[in-house]
Amino acid sequence: MFPDHQVAASLRGALAQRLAEDGSIRSPQWRAAVADVPRHVFVPAFFRQVRGEWERVSADDPGYLTAVYGDHPLTTQLTAGRPTSSSSQPSLMVEMLEALDVRDGDRVGEVATGTGYNAGLLCHRVGDRNVVTVEVDPGLVRLARERLARVGYQPEVIAGDARTGLGATAGLDRLIVTCGFDAFPHALASTVRPGGVVVCPIGWGNARMVLGHDGSLEGRFLPGGAFFMKARGSSAPGAVPYPGEPVSTQRGTTDVDLAETRQDGFRFVQALALPGLGEADETEGGSLVGYRVWRRDGSWAHVLGGEVRQGGPVRLWDALVGLYRWYVMYDRPSRERFGITVTPHGQRCWLDFPLNTLPDIKGWQPVRR
Repeated sequence: MFPDHQVAASLRGALAQRLAEDGSIRSPQWRAAVADVPRHVFVPAFFRQVRGEWERVSADDPGYLTAVYGDHPLTTQLTAGRPTSSSSQPSLMVEMLEALDVRDGDRVGEVATGTGYNAGLLCHRVGDRNVVTVEVDPGLVRLARERLARVGYQPEVIAGDARTGLGATAGLDRLIVTCGFDAFPHALASTVRPGGVVVCPIGWGNARMVLGHDGSLEGRFLPGGAFFMKARGSSAPGAVPYPGEPVSTQRGTTDVDLAETRQDGFRFVQALALPGLGEADETEGGSLVGYRVWRRDGSWAHVLGGEVRQGGPVRLWDALVGLYRWYVMYDRPSRERFGITVTPHGQRCWLDFPLNTLPDIKGWQPVRR
C-alpha cells in the first residue's frame, strides 16, 4: 500500500514504545497510530542547520530514518532561507492528540496540515471520512493529499485560511491546531459543536478548551510547552525591526535578575500578558549579559549589566518587571494552573479560576519625556 520496509517499521515501533514509556502516549489507540503510520512517507526530506547553514537531508543520506523516527521536530520547508513549515516533535503531537480525548466515530478537524503526518495519525484513529484538515499553503495541500493517499487515506484536505472558519464544515466533535496563535480566532469556534474540545497553541502553551452553549470557549493549559511556527500572515515579532535607541530615552537600573525573566515558566506568562513582543538575548562567553525587547508601537527596552534604557510609548521593561513580581507573588505557578476564556469579543487569561485574570499591563505607564 505504501513504500515501507522492516527497518522503518522497527524504528516506528521503538518510537511508539519510547513515547508510551515517557507518558506522552497514554492510550493504545494512539500508540498503534504512531507504530503504524509511516512518518517517512510524509517527510521524504528535511532541513537541518550545519555550521549556520541549512543542509537538505533525504532518504539516501546516512541517519535519515533515525532522524525521522526520533522525537524531534523536522524543518520541511524553507522560504527565502527561513523555515515556513515543519513536522512537529512527535511527543508534543501525541500529547495534544491525547488531550483531545477522541472517541470512536468523532469528527475531527485540524488546522495547519503541514506535511500531513498528523492528519494521518487522526485518520488511523477515527477513519479518514471523519477527518477534515485545512492548510493555507496550496503547495503543501497538494503534497499532503498525495502523501495521505499513498498510505491509503483520503480525508478532506482544504486550502484556505482557517482564521475565518472552515467553510461549510460544522458540528466537529474535536479540533486541533498545530500552528501558533497569540490569540485564538473565535471564528473557528463555529465549526465545533457545543461540548466539543479544541486544543490549540496560544503563545508558549497549549490550551485545551471546551465550547459552551453560549459560544464561548474555556479551559486550561496543558503542562508541556508549545513550540510551533506562527500562523502564516500573523504579525510575527521578528517582522518588526528593533527601533534603535535615540538619545532621548529613559535610563535607570533594575534589581531583577535578568536570567530569571528568561526562564521558560515566566516566558509562558509573558506571552499571555504581552503577546507579540520582539526579543533578543545578548550573550558573552555563553552567558546571558543583556536583553532587548520591543513591540510594534515603537516601545523598546534594553537591559545590560543591571542598567536599563527604554523608550517609546510604553515603559516596556517596567511592564515586564511588574508582571514578573506578580508571577513570583503567586509562587511561580506552573502552566496547568493557567486558563483561558475566548468569546467573540476577545480572550482573557487567568490563574486558577476565571475571575483571577492576569494583570492588565498592555497599556503600562508612558515614558516621560
